[in-house]
Amino acid sequence: MKNPEQLIRRGVHRKGIAEGIVKTFLGGMTWAVIAVALMIFGRMIWDGAPVFFKREAPFVNIDSLTKKTETLHVFDDAEGNRHQLAASDFHRWTESHGSDAVFNEQTFSYCGGGIAGPIIGTALLTLLSVLMALFFGVSAAIYLSEYAKQGRFIGWVRLAILNLAGVPSIVFGLFGFAVFVLAAPVLTDAPADRSLLSIPLGFTHLSFQGWGSSLIAGAATLACMILPVIITASEESLKAVPQGFREASLALGATRWQTIRKSVLPFALPGILTSSVLSLARAAGETAPIMFTAAVAAKDDLPWQGAEGPLGMLTGQVQALPYHIYTLAARIPTSEYTERAQFGSVFVFLLMIFLFSAASVVLRNRVRSKLKW
Repeated sequence: MKNPEQLIRRGVHRKGIAEGIVKTFLGGMTWAVIAVALMIFGRMIWDGAPVFFKREAPFVNIDSLTKKTETLHVFDDAEGNRHQLAASDFHRWTESHGSDAVFNEQTFSYCGGGIAGPIIGTALLTLLSVLMALFFGVSAAIYLSEYAKQGRFIGWVRLAILNLAGVPSIVFGLFGFAVFVLAAPVLTDAPADRSLLSIPLGFTHLSFQGWGSSLIAGAATLACMILPVIITASEESLKAVPQGFREASLALGATRWQTIRKSVLPFALPGILTSSVLSLARAAGETAPIMFTAAVAAKDDLPWQGAEGPLGMLTGQVQALPYHIYTLAARIPTSEYTERAQFGSVFVFLLMIFLFSAASVVLRNRVRSKLKW
């Protein structure tokens, strides 16, 4: 008969080995994911940082952030010197030196100048879509969590919202094109011939003729795409607030809405802001939805230039970094100049996502630090 102490030690030893194997396996999977992420980001930084940074002061290529996108002209002069000039600079050079001094000229679309237009367009699309999605998403979450009678129908609604999160982005793009670009209602004195329905209002017409390819149409499409994430995360944040907060507020004579606004929403706000962090990255990085609804490869003016009134820029098309990168990668012949523009745009895009996410995280942490419960 074996000694009981030896059996116990052997059992403990076996459990220790099994625990070590599980720990090693889980740790290996974690570090494998981190390694893949580092390889992806490392490649983008390795190839993109030299385009954005330079060795001499001010150490940042300001022109790439402030100038508009142009065609790049690569050519030799009469002395055999190689030049790389954006279209505007190339025209000035030929005016001063003459077109006869240009030899072996090559042009590369969208590879010259800077990416000010795509940067601004991406920022406007992302921020506007998140604001719209937060308004409608939090409103829906409040209704589902605080007002709706829980039952089979509300369960199907929640299931539909979860399924909506898995719809491909290209489907949202086609949806946005059909609804917001072609059929959304507008107030106009002269309805278009293609209007689906025109309702006279006396002083104007409510015409269902769409908003056209525009900033507002693209932002609305992106808002629909990120709504499921915001609704689900916001509802879970509302449910996490203790029921006692609601009961105490109602016992003091507050209405249901006063209870939600004063005793529930402030404590659910950190979770809601967390959903906005997740939504920012997805909204900023999508190409298919804005391809059909808002984005354009080249645009001479920035969104507010030439706009009629403070809201006029909402009705115009915009450039966007995801679509700009797609154009360079898929629609322009590959060369060292297009690759440089691609990696530079990707690097700036990663910086934008990082700044947006960091700002959201800082805001969430500041709000959370003020809550004591």
